[in-house]
Amino acid sequence: MARDYYAILGVRRDASQDEIKKAYRRLARELHPDVNPDPETQERFKEITQAYEVLSDPKKREMYDLGADPFAPGGGAGAGFGAAGFPFSDIMDAFFGTATSRGPRSRARRGRNATLRVELDLAETAFGTTRELAIDTAVVCNVCSGAGTAPGTHPETCETCLGRGEVQQVTRSFLGQVMTSRPCPHCGGYGSVIRQPCPECSGDGRVRTRRTIKVRIPAGVESGTHIQLAGEGEVGPGGGPAGDLFLEIVERPHPIFEREGDDLHCTVQIPMTAAALGTQVAIETLDGTEEVDIRPGTQSGQVIRLHGRGVRHLNESGRGDLLIHVNVETPTNLDEEQEELLRRLAKLRGEERPPGKFAPGQQGFFSRVRAVFNGH
Repeated sequence: MARDYYAILGVRRDASQDEIKKAYRRLARELHPDVNPDPETQERFKEITQAYEVLSDPKKREMYDLGADPFAPGGGAGAGFGAAGFPFSDIMDAFFGTATSRGPRSRARRGRNATLRVELDLAETAFGTTRELAIDTAVVCNVCSGAGTAPGTHPETCETCLGRGEVQQVTRSFLGQVMTSRPCPHCGGYGSVIRQPCPECSGDGRVRTRRTIKVRIPAGVESGTHIQLAGEGEVGPGGGPAGDLFLEIVERPHPIFEREGDDLHCTVQIPMTAAALGTQVAIETLDGTEEVDIRPGTQSGQVIRLHGRGVRHLNESGRGDLLIHVNVETPTNLDEEQEELLRRLAKLRGEERPPGKFAPGQQGFFSRVRAVFNGH
């Protein structure tokens, strides 16, 4: 056998049909020409597709396991078939009645998908926006309208296959005369040839250009979100249907807010006196400035939650929250009067020499060291 199809798909020889299907799908996602146009990758994609065609078909897999590759020229169940110079696939086509006429194939094929990165500000991802995007892509040739022929001309019927797109061949085998069909080598299986290609697109039926489309970005998207626009990708060869356009959202960093899902986080710094006595602070939100109450005795690290001030939920009603993290500033560079006032306050509160206390659940330095040596 020329190829080990099990090794190509990376499965065991006793792999189930489900395991073979999963292996093929995983490799196809990595090697599909729409994802990786590299020529070597395309050849690898053809290999895994051929391997899957054999191993996913119980009859073909059984023949392959017996020593015959249905796709290999000159292969067969044993040396006798190969020595006769007769392709095993032709024998099976004739024996099982699969050598039927397929007809000419169309020149029009589906276009490739395209991906475009779109950078948005936080407000645009939170509430949605409309963007005009310039795309370099393939469109239908306006000279030949996708036909690929020069003006006033048309594709001519292939003289070799007479428009059938395939040629038949009679071969002798131990079964007798076997007739097989193959794509016509002269027209490539199209059944027609273009004698005078379009001067604008050179017979491809499409040209590259830049076009502008208006896109509605829904509220709630974030970095990594992909939006599929059906039929907005590249037009296919021969004026075939266009592929899809995928928009990859990239959210720019915000100078104030950090996003976590649909919630927003920010930090506000207040002086120690304001934290002790309470105050109101003007907070910038996505909806404008709001006055937020700071309750007396607020501690550093405390979080104030403003419900419904975050990002809108994608494809759902409602919004996330805005979480304000309070940071209490300790005063420095006190003058004599300020220092005296604080000393008087400390005396009134009995805090001139306060005992050091650990917060619940915290440990001192030496306790943590002991825990490390004790294996805790």
